[in-house]
Amino acid sequence: MANLHPEFFIRLYFSESGMMGPGKASLLEGIERTGSISAAGRELGMSYKRAWMLVEAMNAMFREPLVSSTRGGPGGGGAALTEAGEQVLALFRQIEATAVAANAAPLAELKGLLTDMPERK
Repeated sequence: MANLHPEFFIRLYFSESGMMGPGKASLLEGIERTGSISAAGRELGMSYKRAWMLVEAMNAMFREPLVSSTRGGPGGGGAALTEAGEQVLALFRQIEATAVAANAAPLAELKGLLTDMPERK
């Protein structure tokens, strides 16, 4: 999640149809980069099952599927973003970047009001 700003992230709720956030966006980027749902999931530290569940949820959430996949076997399987997947990912990252840029000053001001504490959970 290289583009994720720990102090600020966007999660979009589409009423009952689902949610899109930085994790799903990172999974889409991983699929685009690796050509594999399982490899993208591994990069993010999630199980194969979890990655597939997220892809199925995203495919069901939009009018057109975001990811197309072919079954494995002797020739191997694979996955790729559809045109809709590329568009959804680009729009999400655009919304995220715009929100970060628009809120840079207030975020910096809020950070300035924090006490100096060592990081702990």
